[in-house]
Amino acid sequence: MPYLDYAATTPMEPEAIVAMEPLLAGAFGNPSGAHATARAAKTALEEARERVALALGARPEEIVFTGGGTEADNLAVKGAARAARAAGLGDGVVTTAFEHKGVLAACDRLEREGFQVTQAPVTAGGLIDLEALAAALDDETVVVSVMLVNNEVGTIQPLGEVAELVRARAPRAVLHTDAVQAVPWLDVAHETAAADLVAVSAHKFGGPKGVGALVRRRAVALEPLVEGGGQEWGLRSGTSNVAGVVGMATALQIVGERRDREVARVRDLRDRLAAGLAAHLPGSFFNGEPSKRIAGNCHVGFPGVEAEALLVLLDQAGVCASAGSSCTSGATEPSHVLAAMGLRRRDALASIRLSLGYRSTDADVDEALVVITKAVTQLAPLSATA
Repeated sequence: MPYLDYAATTPMEPEAIVAMEPLLAGAFGNPSGAHATARAAKTALEEARERVALALGARPEEIVFTGGGTEADNLAVKGAARAARAAGLGDGVVTTAFEHKGVLAACDRLEREGFQVTQAPVTAGGLIDLEALAAALDDETVVVSVMLVNNEVGTIQPLGEVAELVRARAPRAVLHTDAVQAVPWLDVAHETAAADLVAVSAHKFGGPKGVGALVRRRAVALEPLVEGGGQEWGLRSGTSNVAGVVGMATALQIVGERRDREVARVRDLRDRLAAGLAAHLPGSFFNGEPSKRIAGNCHVGFPGVEAEALLVLLDQAGVCASAGSSCTSGATEPSHVLAAMGLRRRDALASIRLSLGYRSTDADVDEALVVITKAVTQLAPLSATA
């Protein structure tokens, strides 16, 4: 079965599964306890924190473990905005029009609480409009959130330039970035060095679902979302998911060790997939600036074809893919990402996301080309060649 939905979730690394097993059985203790079994769990938790910090270019005390990327985004955006307003620093929040829903929904909540929220537009190629961002920043801005890699079209945002604008025009603001889609493809430690808050999610790079991390540099003030026992520096109370954290740390280490060769290999597969689709289905169009996309993303549209109907045929033929974000797949409305990029409604509804990863093979691409060509031809015969 060709799996072309790595942007939604990835298969777990075998090494991560092996690393988790002892924490699910023998070393099952609560790391907040004081006895030997608890101390063993605490040791595993803190060793994993050190490994995650090293991979993300942070110090161990700057790592806050969460229940995933969405929680990390919410803690960063809501937590920083509320803390800043409580300190009298301002109430301005600036983000982009095509962020992940974990950020946009958090901003919507803040707007209902009286914060002044601005969404900077993006270009047709899927990149933030830096001039518009600059115009949105001022002395009242306290949080700026710009994702590193878009979760639908895979475009890499110029985070360094964003950081320069924020420092120059909004000196009170902290910069948050959702780096959830970036880890397999970019050196996140380097790319996010200028960000104050960085969110990642384990299941996007071979770790388990339900665990993530937020990098909080320089003790940025945050109001917690979850209060109770004071775990994670008082920012995320609750018994720690020790096994999940260890699995995440292991997967993060592995993906970093093989990143360079995997990026080159997967890019070749992606390019062959795109070239094959363009050759067999000459009406095809591709979304997102080609020179600014991560290696595993191929976001493609087929005129005259409804994406949801196409995905049904692909699923029946054993090809896994998605339309838009995995968080909104199945919706009848166009993706907010494609709408923000200015795609016509009919083109947005004709687009699907094909995403590759570390287990993708030449055979996957070969079969996908056959299946997709047949399905598109069945749904819109005039879009395909004989």
